[in-house]
Amino acid sequence: MSEDELPEVPEYAERVLAVTERIPPGKVMTYGDVAEWLGAGGPRQVGRVMALYGGAVPWWRVVRADGGILPGHELEALGHYREEGTPMREASRAAEGHIPRLDMRRARWDGD
Repeated sequence: MSEDELPEVPEYAERVLAVTERIPPGKVMTYGDVAEWLGAGGPRQVGRVMALYGGAVPWWRVVRADGGILPGHELEALGHYREEGTPMREASRAAEGHIPRLDMRRARWDGD
């Protein structure tokens, strides 16, 4: 597909992706944080944008509010978090696959 044939990214999606690009390495925002920062949409809309267009930005920096890592992308995301020094919590013995969670208290970025 040539550049001329690429589908146009909706304006809301462009705004979500722009916020995602501003999140510093080692920090995260929740889907709801991004929507609140934009003053538009909600967590589901942000999640949809990330699912459709997020591959071109640091998608691992937009996360669920509980600090859980995106299912199906755990290993790739963990690699990024470790490389960037994102605060993590050790996985509990009950955690599926013993996947750690993000330490949201320390990792969350407020957009400033």
